[in-house]
Order: sequence, then structure tokens, then C-alpha cells
Amino acid sequence: MPQANKKMKDIEVPGTRQFANRVEEFPDAVDLTLGQPDFETPQPIKDAAIEAINTKSMKYSHNTGLFELRETISQYYREVHGAEYDPDGEVLVTVGGSEGIDGILRAILDPGDEVLIPAPTYLGYEPIIELCGAVTKFVDMTPTGHIATPELIESNITEKTKAVLLNYPTNPTGVTYTKPQMDALVEVFRKHDIFVITDEIYAENTLEGEHISLASYTDIKEQVLVVSGLSKSHAMTGWRIGYVVGHRTIMEDVTAVHLYNTICAALPSQYAAIEALKNHRHVPKEMNEAYIERRDYIYRRLLDMGLEVSKPTGAFYIFPSIRKYDTDSFRFATNLLESTQLAVVPGRSFSEYGEGHIRLSFACSMAELKEAADRLERYINTLEEK
Repeated sequence: MPQANKKMKDIEVPGTRQFANRVEEFPDAVDLTLGQPDFETPQPIKDAAIEAINTKSMKYSHNTGLFELRETISQYYREVHGAEYDPDGEVLVTVGGSEGIDGILRAILDPGDEVLIPAPTYLGYEPIIELCGAVTKFVDMTPTGHIATPELIESNITEKTKAVLLNYPTNPTGVTYTKPQMDALVEVFRKHDIFVITDEIYAENTLEGEHISLASYTDIKEQVLVVSGLSKSHAMTGWRIGYVVGHRTIMEDVTAVHLYNTICAALPSQYAAIEALKNHRHVPKEMNEAYIERRDYIYRRLLDMGLEVSKPTGAFYIFPSIRKYDTDSFRFATNLLESTQLAVVPGRSFSEYGEGHIRLSFACSMAELKEAADRLERYINTLEEK
């Protein structure tokens, strides 16, 4: 029989999906696996898509997206981050942030290139890097409280380094960066001829302080590629709408990958995104009020259980250590699911540096979160008794 790409043998279903997919085996399961807001997309955003379907052409848009949407994204970055991106050549609308990441990596990587990624991290990046023939180099951030420090990043940059890929607020740890911390990192980036890819899909879900976008450092614009979207900020995961902004010299190549991959993002989703960004910028703040309440609740419960855990300052995940009970997070999560019907994600799903932890999503309802905490506590109590 014909054989698949040899690199595919090393590509696995991510741990988030492995455990999310098992939930249906357990009728009474509480599911804290996926980063999917429990809120519905606001009705006016839905209405904008419905109206567009009924009144506007649903043919292909420009490969880079509807000009009105690109202009709206450009205006957002100007007003919020003080960054100038020309809607004609520096803004690309994608099928979710994931397609944006894929397009960037395929546009910049040659075989043998290295991409530095602070870890633990979302593992959707590594398979794409490997399929490009490049190498993922995880940088262990556990000694620094999951913060990428300039010393650690610089010490790992070599002549093979093509890019550093940041994700913040960070999945799975909920860590984000202050301006002094980001300033220090940017000083390193200025000294090296490398790309800096920043996945800021959780930017609007900053729970404490202010999100400092790399887009705001205009003197390194030629190095920086920012990925974002509306999946998390406006509860639009299923709409699959994201975008990339960057300097036009590299955006030409990212756009070329995109047009051969998807041609353009779906038109109803693009019109919905226009409505979201123009008239509903307040929505994330309203959702964040609920996330903060949930975060504070689950943080207190985990501390009361005796688990070592840091309070997240962004996104909607918390990442407690379970090392005192099991050094194998897959085994812990499997036993937890099968014995209590509580689904969480093992920390090893976020690189080897996430081992010994589990990730809980608090993008669920408070009632689900309370039940989840009760089940986890009961399970831990059984381990204490052994």
C-alpha cells in the first residue's frame, strides 16, 4: 500500500482531545478538558451573520479577507496597542488562530531550523514544526514560575534558531507578562535576526493587569508576527475566525500559504467578526468577571486540598501539581476519569515540562466547577487513605 509521510508516525492526538473524546464513555462526566467558553456567542453577532447570509454575496472574499474586517482589525491594533498595520498587506484573516500558526510556520521554516518555545505550552505548535522538517526546542520555564526570562531565552538561541514562539496569556499555566518582563524579552529579540511569533488568542482574557502585545513594540515590527482571533474573547470557537498581523515583507509569504490552503475564511464568520470587533469590544470584560469568580473559587479549593498551585493571571486554566500523589499525569488523569468521572488534561500533554501537573479549565459553569472540585477532592482523599 502507499505510505504516508514518514513524519506522521510521530504525530499524536493531543492529550486535550484524548481525554475530551473519552468523556462520552461516561454519562455523568464533568468535563474540564477543553478551552471552550460556556457562554454563547452574543446574539447581535449571530444576527450580523444571518443578515449577511440573507443580504450579501456569499462568494469568495479577497484571499486576505473582507477589507472592512481587515480595516477593523487594523483600527483595533491602532487604538488598543498603538500599532500600525496596513489593512492592505499587513492583516490576514484566517480560519481560526490555528490556521494562522500553520501558515506562519510553513512560510518561515526550512528543514533543520529550530523554533524555541517556552514550556509547558500548548502542543498544537510542535506537530506543524516537525512536519516542516524543522526542530522544536522546548525551553523549561518551571524554575522561573513559568515565566520566559530573557536569560533563559538568550541562552537557548543558536545559529539554527529561526524563531521564538510565545503564547500568552499562556495555555496551560494562565501566566501572562507585565510590561517590564516583556520589555526585557524584547531587548533580547532586538539583538538577534530571528522571527518572534506570538499567539495572543487569550489577550482579551487577561484577568489581572493589562495585556502587553508584542505588536506594540513597533521597532521590531519586521520580526514580529501576531496571531489572534475571536474564539475565546467572544465565545466564537465554532465560527473559526482568526487573524495574523505582521510586516508586509513576511505577510506576503504567509498569505501565499493561506490562499493555497483555504482560499479565504468563511464569509458569514467574517461578517460576524466585523460586528464583534466594531460594536462588542465590551464582551470579553463581561465574561472575564465570571472567569475571575471561577478562578478564585477553584484556586481556593485546590489550596484547601493541599495541592501546590499558582493563581493564573490570564486565560481560563489552572495548572496544579499532583506530584505528591503521582509522577505520571496521564495515569493520574485516567484514574481520575474512570473512578470519579471527572475529565482533566494531563500535564504531559503540554510537553515533558508539564509532567506532574494537570490542567483544569474553568471556562465551564460555576455549578460544574463546584462539582468538579468535589470529585477531585474525593479522589485525593482516597489516595491519602492508601
